[in-house]
Amino acid sequence: MTTPVDRVLPDATSRRLRDISHVALDMDGTIYKGGTLFPCTLPFLARMRRLGIGCTFLTNNPSKSSADYLAHLGKMGLTATADQLYTSIQATIDCLRTRFPAARKLFALGTPSMLSQFREAGFVLAADDPADVPDAVVVGFDLTLTYARVCRASWWIQQGKPFLATNPDRVCPTDQPTVLVDCGSICAMITTATGRAPDVVLGKPDPTMLSGILARHRLRPAQIAMVGDRIYTDILMAHRAQAFGVLVLTGEATAEDAVRAEPPPHLVVPSLAEFGALLAAGRPETPSS
Repeated sequence: MTTPVDRVLPDATSRRLRDISHVALDMDGTIYKGGTLFPCTLPFLARMRRLGIGCTFLTNNPSKSSADYLAHLGKMGLTATADQLYTSIQATIDCLRTRFPAARKLFALGTPSMLSQFREAGFVLAADDPADVPDAVVVGFDLTLTYARVCRASWWIQQGKPFLATNPDRVCPTDQPTVLVDCGSICAMITTATGRAPDVVLGKPDPTMLSGILARHRLRPAQIAMVGDRIYTDILMAHRAQAFGVLVLTGEATAEDAVRAEPPPHLVVPSLAEFGALLAAGRPETPSS
């Protein structure tokens, strides 16, 4: 069996790997699963520091605030800063401000943590009351979902209110014996009931999830690798943003899925460990202090 550095890659892939100066990392399914950090994650991040390659953590999961995510990462031994994190709820807030500037009152399906981020951003949240008319409806990954609130959201959507989804994911990865029904599946239920699909679906694969990183670090698309475990979010976004799409097989997608994917990943690796070895091939590493 070949080691990662012995793996023979197409010349075009090798050239693209040499151009990478920043890595955008999906979180659940890529650096951890549920509450379990993958053994390769911390060594990978340390190697990126030695190589001088920057890292940003992306997630489609809007159920936690940025502070919650940083605390969650910290409990697993991974120290990150707020400017290294970009979530789909941040993307949703940015979208509301730019595309729906008149929308100040929202009827939102989301966790208390998600709803608090809307309040902190200056939005007002409508009550479950037909007299409290919202400007728009936002549907997220709501672990506190109730039947009555789904019905109310569907009513406002049926009345023509703008309908935004924080992310398209059908399920959320977990290390527990259950299926976590995610925003995409909740929206599918509402679409069946109302006949309306979301007007806007934020999160991956929307390429704006990467545009902020490119602007912040003054990068060209060819200089960033999008690494994740899902073809229909992570890899599709990489293609839409003209970035380098790396599929890791530690989460949802399998090697068989990768073969059938259209468009396909630019690179498929078992985990971050192998990707780190490929990035390091031919590059000088700065010794750890």
